[in-house]
Amino acid sequence: MKKEIFVTQPFLPPLEEFFPYLEKIWANKILTNGGPFHQQFEQSLCEYLGVDHLSLFTNGTIALVTALQSLRITGEVITTPYSFVATSHSLLWNGIKPVFIDIDPNTLNLDPLKIEAAITPQTTAIMPVHCYGHPCNVEAIQKIADNYNLKVIYDAAHAFGVQDAQGSILRYGDLSVLSFHATKVFNTFEGGAIICPDAKTKVRIDQLKNFGYIDEVNVVAPGINGKMSEFNAALGLLQLKYIDQATAHRKEIDAAYRERLKGVSGICCLNDAGEKIANYSYFPILVKSDYPISRDDLYQKLKDNGIHPRRYFYPLISNFPMYRGLFSAHRENLPVATVLAQQVLCLPIYPGLDTSVIDEIANLISAQ
Repeated sequence: MKKEIFVTQPFLPPLEEFFPYLEKIWANKILTNGGPFHQQFEQSLCEYLGVDHLSLFTNGTIALVTALQSLRITGEVITTPYSFVATSHSLLWNGIKPVFIDIDPNTLNLDPLKIEAAITPQTTAIMPVHCYGHPCNVEAIQKIADNYNLKVIYDAAHAFGVQDAQGSILRYGDLSVLSFHATKVFNTFEGGAIICPDAKTKVRIDQLKNFGYIDEVNVVAPGINGKMSEFNAALGLLQLKYIDQATAHRKEIDAAYRERLKGVSGICCLNDAGEKIANYSYFPILVKSDYPISRDDLYQKLKDNGIHPRRYFYPLISNFPMYRGLFSAHRENLPVATVLAQQVLCLPIYPGLDTSVIDEIANLISAQ
């Protein structure tokens, strides 16, 4: 039977290396509530990512929900329709109205030139996404936020380890939120984190992820159970030992795809990272109108050959039933995002992906 190849596979260190962590958890019988591995993992992540304060979560979605709550965001938030639906769902969970604006055709990130026209008296924040780990135009977004006294919460689910010339991309905005889901570059099976600008903010976020408790007898906010377990934290500590190796392999796969697809008419690869430090979390291609078959036909052709790409992100968030009634969700307001969502196809990229498979995928795309 032919092996099935998917867009991503979780990177897992050797199982035997996890046993000592399990033995310590069994011995001390601390499974959650900020145990020793949890504390060690937070500190190690701060050091690796180059940030000062970080709060671990059970997953990235709960982290997004809590980030909005911690900043007391209300009213309307400007965001992108081109993302995983957790981005905008976190707004609805907080009773906030999403306002969708179009994306930049080169980066597929929120287009800063569209932000000001979407601001109303009810606007309180901007929630951009570092799509595929490619940094947003953070300077332009922050300038607008400062001019209109808006908060900025980055959905940085794809952006683990990404840097610009000054350091971690996670230092921008009021808060940045990471996901450690199994499909991500860095995973803890399930998990996430909020990057905090200062110790005071971290204290509030830590309280909110623990039901709003400030001590054994006092609850000061309607928080949630967002705590990461000791098992997930232990896996994260082990994963950190291998993340640079995994990223280097992803970089090689990215370069191999670009080399093999550069002469294929109608296939466009997004710009590479340039001077930025990337994590190569996804490898999206755009299937243009001059390609011999449609994006969906290519999608099916690859699947028929045991290759399972993903149409990230199709359909747009704005097309789902709970959002399509919003004025900002109308297709005519999102022309770039509408076209790109119909062109995008993410190809398999993960440590351990064999060169022969890359060749096979490139040959299937080229042979029309």
